[in-house]
Amino acid sequence: MGFISILSFAHKLIEERVQPGETVVDGTAGGGVDTAFLARLVGPSGIVHAFDIQQQALDRTASRLEQECPGRDVRLHLRSHEAMLDAIPEENHGRIGAVMFNLGYLPGADHETVTEPASTLTALEASARLIRRGGIITMVLYTGHSGGLEEAAEVERWAAALPQKHFQTLQYRFMNQINHPPYLIAVEKR
Repeated sequence: MGFISILSFAHKLIEERVQPGETVVDGTAGGGVDTAFLARLVGPSGIVHAFDIQQQALDRTASRLEQECPGRDVRLHLRSHEAMLDAIPEENHGRIGAVMFNLGYLPGADHETVTEPASTLTALEASARLIRRGGIITMVLYTGHSGGLEEAAEVERWAAALPQKHFQTLQYRFMNQINHPPYLIAVEKR
């Protein structure tokens, strides 16, 4: 038996904090794994907002949702996660249960289309405003691509600078794996 995987640990942290009927966000829809997880978690009365800049990613996500959790209220946004404050209705600001990010590129797609530090930091600032007390932001950082280490360093700086009075942050990573293994940073609002 080994340690829990990075993505499974992110899911576990969210499961402990999000209730059915809540509104949640997937900031990087990708293949739809996290979007479907969130849709199952919040149930038929909850809402999921999922963002991606690639139509291919949203198509994959829609297909996964049809198979795994049809009938759930999932709103797919073909736009950058940096626009989430504009896309999510104002009455939900400060009431979001969780925001998830997988930072890097869409597996099986163009590896030149990657998340960028500037838009990611804007999205993280928005997420910190969107989540409720006890809400969580998870960021799985993939660093093996061009620019990945730089983006991860910016995300770490952002998370470390959050005021302790209002947020707590953690990092979960495997230390002896080769080839730039992903790792997790999680932020909980106090």
